[in-house]
Amino acid sequence: MTTPDLSVTWSQALAWRMERHLLDPVGSAPVPDVVRRLGAVLSMDASLAELAVRTRRTTSQPGELAEALANGSVIKAFAFRGSTHYLSPEDGGIYLALRSAGRQWELPSWVEYYRLRPSDWPDFRAAVRDALSDGPLTVRELGEVLTRHRAYRHLGAVFDEGAGTLIKPLSWQGDVSLGPPRDGQLTLQRLDLNPRWTGIPALDDAGPRAIAAYLATYGPATSAHVHYWLGEGLSAGRKRINRWLSELRDELVAVDVEGTTSYALREDVGSLTAAQPSDAVRFLPGHDQWVMGPGTKDGHVTPPSRRDPVTRKANVVIVGGVVCGTWTLRQDTVTVAWSDRQRPEGAVEQEAARLARILDRDLHVSWAS
Repeated sequence: MTTPDLSVTWSQALAWRMERHLLDPVGSAPVPDVVRRLGAVLSMDASLAELAVRTRRTTSQPGELAEALANGSVIKAFAFRGSTHYLSPEDGGIYLALRSAGRQWELPSWVEYYRLRPSDWPDFRAAVRDALSDGPLTVRELGEVLTRHRAYRHLGAVFDEGAGTLIKPLSWQGDVSLGPPRDGQLTLQRLDLNPRWTGIPALDDAGPRAIAAYLATYGPATSAHVHYWLGEGLSAGRKRINRWLSELRDELVAVDVEGTTSYALREDVGSLTAAQPSDAVRFLPGHDQWVMGPGTKDGHVTPPSRRDPVTRKANVVIVGGVVCGTWTLRQDTVTVAWSDRQRPEGAVEQEAARLARILDRDLHVSWAS
């Protein structure tokens, strides 16, 4: 059993994490740096993803996340749990390396369904990159180009149906990323044509880097948190993750957080122990990384009584890092549903005013009965 090197309270730990999340104080970093700090931003709902970034910036403009995607300073790829995420082109490869480690495209079921043997994939990937050399294509357009090749003619029906599953390994291996939508349709583009893209590192280089990045933003965290993030999230494999944690032991410190042994980067010890509990109130969008990073089962962030709405993509209100309520927006009214603890009405009003500035509209607060 690991003997903790230091002790902090949960209030301290969450306050430190809020600073790392650019939530208290709210940060001034540009959009790409916000995405890089969070590791990944779920992109299934564009409006929620944009608010997740904008709420972490003192000044922001609508559409700036889409602009960052268009200019390549952020990328969009299939990553955690098979969903699309905004990633940093500089660090995104470490997560894709872990996700591709399972080599899912080599499973017998895949080989049978797509009629692509493991030995066929290098040529298939090259054909995809070649098809995208002149710029982004929709899935259907990519299918039309590929099926001109006799070897891939049988994939016509797959592309006609969207090819959602087939595209994922191309994303995991760094061949394609999702481009800006065109007339509401998903587009694919070559990832290696992005000058900011640093490629897919070797797996055993990517693993320790991914753990360190997680602890730098979501620490102090237990080994179970790391397994949740990289194991359940990216299917990295339990044995691999345990080995990477062992390899990082000189860079980590064990932290007792009110009886729970957690881990932080050694370089963060000073700021962690100096952290003062926060009473900041923040409105966060549904599926924000604040709750998704540690997982909704983490009762220190999402109390059990609030877990159901959080897992259903409810917008949340946090106080000092703890989910204490939810909020909904309809026309010019922000309706706040609160838990049993005393509600800080003045601070909620102030945060609603900040949300109003972000959205550039007049808002008032209503409390759910």
